[in-house]
Amino acid sequence: MVFASAVLAAAVLAGIAVPASAQALNPAANGNALIQQNDLQILQNRVQREQFQQQQQQYRAQDRVIVQQPPPVVPKVGPTCQTQIIGNTAVSTCR
Repeated sequence: MVFASAVLAAAVLAGIAVPASAQALNPAANGNALIQQNDLQILQNRVQREQFQQQQQQYRAQDRVIVQQPPPVVPKVGPTCQTQIIGNTAVSTCR
C-alpha cells in the first residue's frame, strides 16, 4: 500500500512539470491545463487521504498493543514488638 502511494505520488510530481510547460508553449490550451490541474489536485487529495488513513491504522495498531505492567512493589512492614518486664513477668506488645 505504501509502495502504491509512492508510485502515485511520483506520477503526480512528474505530471506537475508537463502541464506547466504545455501552458507556456500553447496558451490556447488553458482549458485543458485547468482540467489537468484539477486532476492533479484530485490525485494529491487521494494520496494525502491514503497516507492519513495508513497513519490512523498504525496509531490504532499501537493503541491495541497491551503492555503488561509489573505488579507494584509494596514494602512489607514487620511487626514492632516491645518487651516490658513487669515484676517477674515479661510482657511483649506487638503492633
